[in-house]
Amino acid sequence: MDIQTNIKEILTELPSGVRLVAVSKFHPNECIEAAYQAGQRIFGESKVQELTEKYQTLPKDIEWHFIGHLQTNKVKYIAPFISMIHAVDSFKLLEEINKQASKVNRIIPCLLEIHIAQEESKYGFTFESCREMLQEGAWKNLKNISINGVMGMATNTEDSDEIRKEFKLLHDFFTELKQTYFPNEAQFCEISMGMSHDYPLAIEAGSTLVRVGSKIFGDRIY
Repeated sequence: MDIQTNIKEILTELPSGVRLVAVSKFHPNECIEAAYQAGQRIFGESKVQELTEKYQTLPKDIEWHFIGHLQTNKVKYIAPFISMIHAVDSFKLLEEINKQASKVNRIIPCLLEIHIAQEESKYGFTFESCREMLQEGAWKNLKNISINGVMGMATNTEDSDEIRKEFKLLHDFFTELKQTYFPNEAQFCEISMGMSHDYPLAIEAGSTLVRVGSKIFGDRIY
């Protein structure tokens, strides 16, 4: 599998305004280095220990995005360097990110994870619980986080109509939140949706960040 060819092919498919998060979790440093040589700078990881080890040993101009379920007790390990946290699924987690970011004098960009899939096993706010959290307004006191948009994962299915429907729901919800809570916030502009099997549908639906792993690096070695 030629990682550099794969990256270049995907990048030619991305319209302007859509960025590629190369999902490098469970792949060794040499795979990331190959993608880096092809010009890729944004990488997505979902295990804190693996991410911190890679951060220490790989080039410092890499923009690391945390894309997995993040436990509050692990935030402190990535707060000094993380570029964006995609899967914020509770106010409690936002508070912890804010607390750890303030200790290292940073503002950490975050995306609110919204549950749009049929599978119960996926994490995320419901539309209603996200509205409630934003309405209550306590997030406005968190000065060391920046809410930059939303993230979601579609149902793992071959049914492209179902996937399209879920991506449209997320895009419509993003628009609602933008108009209601972030009308003057330029940074609230990101919709992270789409993975290796469905990112073309996500782009159609207005994604700004696609998270692509196996189409770049091949199947993961667990």
